[in-house]
Amino acid sequence: MSQNHGKVWWTELLTHDVPGALKYYKAVCGWHFQPMPMGAGVYHVAHCGAKPVAGVMDMAMLPGMETAPADWFSYFAVDRLDKALEETRSRGGSVLREPFDVPGIGRIAIVLDPTGAATGLIMPTR
Repeated sequence: MSQNHGKVWWTELLTHDVPGALKYYKAVCGWHFQPMPMGAGVYHVAHCGAKPVAGVMDMAMLPGMETAPADWFSYFAVDRLDKALEETRSRGGSVLREPFDVPGIGRIAIVLDPTGAATGLIMPTR
């Protein structure tokens, strides 16, 4: 196993109030944000100093999330995504979104663990 396997690799805030969230995390965490155009909206990459640490996005960009509460969502690094998905299924979890590639970032899948909690699994490119 690599030294990244099992680490929390990325986390992002899904919110209906992006300006409020940016203002709050700037004040509380000292983060600064870099906007990144994404499909129908903008993804805001939070930086602590020079290091990217999280993302913030408007839930309106996600179908079916219009009335969902704001939520932090985490992605866990795995060495072999296909094997992790096989393990997820065999242990009573399910795959919500089959693997997809994000250039320069990695291969990602969204799963429900056996307890029903949604999370992302990522096989990072770096």
